[in-house]
Amino acid sequence: MSKISAEILIVAAGRGTRAGGGLPKQYRLLRGLPVLHHTVSACLSNPQIAAVRVVIHPDDLAHYDAAITAITDGRLREPVFGGSSRSESVHRGLAACEGSHVLIHDGARPLIRATEINALLERLRTDQAAFLAVPVVDALWRGDDGAAHAPQSRVGLWRAQTPQAFRLDDIRAAHLANTQDLADDVETARAFGIPVSIVQGTETNIKITQASDFSLAERLMGDTMDIRTGNGFDVHKFGDGDHVTLNGVIIPFDKGLVGHSDADVAMHTLTDAIFGALAEGDIGQWFPPSDPQWKGAASDIFLRKAVERATERGFTITHLDCTIICEMPKIGPHTLAMRQSLAGITGIDLDRISVKATTTEQLGFAGRKEGIAALGTATLVKI
Repeated sequence: MSKISAEILIVAAGRGTRAGGGLPKQYRLLRGLPVLHHTVSACLSNPQIAAVRVVIHPDDLAHYDAAITAITDGRLREPVFGGSSRSESVHRGLAACEGSHVLIHDGARPLIRATEINALLERLRTDQAAFLAVPVVDALWRGDDGAAHAPQSRVGLWRAQTPQAFRLDDIRAAHLANTQDLADDVETARAFGIPVSIVQGTETNIKITQASDFSLAERLMGDTMDIRTGNGFDVHKFGDGDHVTLNGVIIPFDKGLVGHSDADVAMHTLTDAIFGALAEGDIGQWFPPSDPQWKGAASDIFLRKAVERATERGFTITHLDCTIICEMPKIGPHTLAMRQSLAGITGIDLDRISVKATTTEQLGFAGRKEGIAALGTATLVKI
């Protein structure tokens, strides 16, 4: 069977007031990042997904931009503005989708796993539609006013989750015919006569609804998050020249740095730190100095490649720290410009990038003003 071209449509246009905290729940912080950031990153971590689109409330564009600012994956499309109901929001999102199939997912389910998405995609090879669900295992009782009245059978009962997966043309037609705000897209599909299969999900794929769900999600993320730290170190000696380039910033000086590329010793360390966190070698393996095409090359080429590899592996770079070691030139006046340069290249927030300088108290080659050394550290996170 031919490959399925599937997009994920993330619905995040709700107000989420039951979760408290002032902001809509999808923009509240979870492990230091907005919930929606985790949800989008989790969906993009699956290489089989062709594109990810998010439906947002028209008033939330600034919140959305802040939530996804560190995500550089080109598969993330422009957001779609939702409507006055969930059904209308989904309908608008579907109108923007492309390809043959679509997986509709809640923005407040940040713990979806690639294996669950794969199970849905596999079912779509044979079935018209499918959704994740978990069987009801607890005893069920009907009651009111705090009093139990009668037990209810749990046989055949499932708790629906998302994503819910469909042929794009089918679910578009179902939403076009729908005139009600139904519970979910499975109900919309069934009302239109589309058969829907159940794929068993996991209890960890929770939807954040109440304030207490944030602490539960954090505990669950402790079991699923992949947090990595990489280090880089580099040295370049002084030679002839009238400037040095550090973290992409040209600093006038009476010497230059010697190297095969532009000798940006600071940016080289951060590139190595990212490759190190990924356990994918170092800058010399990716861009060998023996290759003439890299002669005099701008080092942002190398850093962009490291960021690209992190994204392809499903990681988000959450922090960069660079220490420049030299007696001269003076680094302090240029650190803000360096941070801004790195933010522009990596897409990381400025307050997650640190650049600082120190000396060796006139000891060693740096103390003798023979060159510049640098240390770099990168933190990567994947849920």
